[in-house]
Amino acid sequence: MFHVDFYKDKSVFLTGHTGFKGTWLTKMLVMAGAKVTGYSLEPPTTPNLYEMTSLSKNITSVIGDIRDKEKLFKAFERAKPEIVFHLAAQPIVRDSYQDPVYTYETNVMGTVYLLECIRQSDTVKSFLNVTTDKVYENKEWEWGYREEDPLDGYDPYSNSKSCSELVTHSYKKSFFADERVAISTARAGNVIGGGDFANYRIIPDCIEAARKGEDIIVRNPNSTRPYQHVLEPLAAYLMIAEQQYKDRSYAGYYNVGPDEKDCITTGQLVNYFCQFWKDGVHWRSQEENGPHEANFLKLDCSRIKKVFGWKPVWGVEEALEKVVEWSKVYVEGKEIETCMEQQIESFRKKENENV
Repeated sequence: MFHVDFYKDKSVFLTGHTGFKGTWLTKMLVMAGAKVTGYSLEPPTTPNLYEMTSLSKNITSVIGDIRDKEKLFKAFERAKPEIVFHLAAQPIVRDSYQDPVYTYETNVMGTVYLLECIRQSDTVKSFLNVTTDKVYENKEWEWGYREEDPLDGYDPYSNSKSCSELVTHSYKKSFFADERVAISTARAGNVIGGGDFANYRIIPDCIEAARKGEDIIVRNPNSTRPYQHVLEPLAAYLMIAEQQYKDRSYAGYYNVGPDEKDCITTGQLVNYFCQFWKDGVHWRSQEENGPHEANFLKLDCSRIKKVFGWKPVWGVEEALEKVVEWSKVYVEGKEIETCMEQQIESFRKKENENV
């Protein structure tokens, strides 16, 4: 687990703060009392979670493109961060087929530019690059991928994140061998949570269909994925960044995913959603000739469990219950930010109980 007191008054630089995961992480950092500088494009969707919150009043928010080297350097120099989280990315598999050049520029060169900022900094002590479970060469086998397995994502998004990993590895060996900056990467599974409005994602599709009273359309009901609530990897990111800040020996490459029992098919996930949403919501399968996506993907999280004693807090059923809870608040026009705070506190309470 991470310690809230550790982040109080720490200077943190976070790329991608206006995105779904970025907004939740920003909220957690603000609640912990960190001094946050966010660097990101405008929120990627309308509606979006970031603009539903008051976070812009509590942080230094810089709207900029991660590919804009000069603007990034200036923002970084002003912030003088001790801790850096890199979440900025083009994160959608299908969009990467439509614009592969933009995807590679953002996900690869964006990482290079940020690492250059860190290389020239005299304040940074801890850096975490957040990638994805899709960085691995997917052989559709039944066991989970381990951190030492080959990195060779198939589609432009996955492959660009593999490249981002390799860039980080190279900078770590070439420029930070003296360990003046602790550097790690985290490869998370499929995250779900309140406030994700992205295209081509199953939970946003479920919520939109339920809101309209329509059947949920499921493209790949038999695909197995490591689904987890968004707070699971975010808490792990905060833990890794904290521990390697205190002790450089914790720096490394970590999978962050659910336990074996919570790696379920998309069809099972939607069943849980319908169960918690109620109101007679149903789903149906509709195959389509879309671009290639992995059919079977699981992570082996033995390393992070052994090194940190980490374990997931919410199983997939509880995660879906929290997603529906947030979504009902949104649909009914109630207080979004209060719900976020309550869910973070609930997560932290159970995390403490599990220690």
